[in-house]
Amino acid sequence: MPKHASILGLFILCPISFYAQPAEHKMTSVQYIDNYKDEAIKEMLMYNIPASITLAQGMLESGNGNSDLAVYANNHFGIKCHVGWEGPTFTKDDDAKDECFRKYQSVLDSYTDHSSFLKTRSRYAGLFELKPTDYKGWAKGLKETGYATDPNYTQRLLELIETFKLYQYDKIDELPNITVAADKPKHPETMEAREILRFRFIKYIVVKPGDSFYKIAVDTDKDLWQLYKFNDLEPDAKLIVGQKLYLQPKRNKAKEPFHSVKKGETMKSISQLHGIKLKKLYKKNNMKAGEEPQVGEQLYMRAQKPSADN
Repeated sequence: MPKHASILGLFILCPISFYAQPAEHKMTSVQYIDNYKDEAIKEMLMYNIPASITLAQGMLESGNGNSDLAVYANNHFGIKCHVGWEGPTFTKDDDAKDECFRKYQSVLDSYTDHSSFLKTRSRYAGLFELKPTDYKGWAKGLKETGYATDPNYTQRLLELIETFKLYQYDKIDELPNITVAADKPKHPETMEAREILRFRFIKYIVVKPGDSFYKIAVDTDKDLWQLYKFNDLEPDAKLIVGQKLYLQPKRNKAKEPFHSVKKGETMKSISQLHGIKLKKLYKKNNMKAGEEPQVGEQLYMRAQKPSADN
């Protein structure tokens, strides 16, 4: 991610481009903060990176989520491909022509990769010795360690943090469950307050009697396709009272290293139980889509299961 401050410069100097997001859909700074503050807090609790720093960098690098890289690649931190990146890519001019940037399935993945990027590179190691509330030290340290070439990078981060009081999020020590309801529901006859729960920082709800996918989508301000995709479900799936229904993408790996299969469990139910993407669960265990495990079988939930050939 070093040497990419020009992304911001291009955004400021050329607000309208071939890839630019339509003006009527552009996000404001306040909207960006409201949309992603929980993700920044989650990353802070997991990696000790100040939420204020993550939010400010996301705002700065993505132009409040409106840059072409953010809109078309879900990349909010300008992270380039670098050696070892095996995921999808997005090509755009930056310091040089046709540079390779990482492309993510969701903005959530961009936030997670940003934390991992900082945590796994030795040049940023000194930053993790600072307190999570020391946003000034982090802002200065990111510039000194070469995160960006912009000589005013530190000051720009600090201006965002102090203008929008982002430092208040650095003092949160947990993400509480929340109850949400839209101020002006599109369908007042179906809209109601719902308790939004969290498992491994992934938002979810519990299906109640009388629920339908449409009703849940309206109540939680989600699209139907998101509910299906986040839960590995087909449009003709049936809801079960008490079922956990995720409102965000699940993780690429589980918290626990293994799972011993119990009677009645399926790959899909295990995926929901541990908050791991179904496709990743199959891949980690060298199984084909649709294949089911045997009772008592030990599934790999974090690492890749050794193949029989090894």
